[in-house]
Amino acid sequence: MEISANAFNSGLNGIQAGQRRVEQAAGDIASGSINPAQQTTQTPPQNQVNPSSQVSERSRPDLTESLVALRVGENEVRANARVVDTADEVLGTLIDTRA
Repeated sequence: MEISANAFNSGLNGIQAGQRRVEQAAGDIASGSINPAQQTTQTPPQNQVNPSSQVSERSRPDLTESLVALRVGENEVRANARVVDTADEVLGTLIDTRA
């Protein structure tokens, strides 16, 4: 009897993706490179000498986006941990039935 590990692999891959998302969001929050939301909504003046600094500031994530990404990563890890738990239960049931 061959048992496929697809559910385990899918769950583990999802956990790893969630962890990467959480690490990225936490790094954005901790780095202090987050713009307040009101700065991203301002338009640069037409006669600005160095508009590239404004562009780089707008490319940085704001605090709200980072906090949402942090929560999404947390939920992603929890959901995929449940997938691994369910796959483990199914495998246990199959082994118990077979034995």
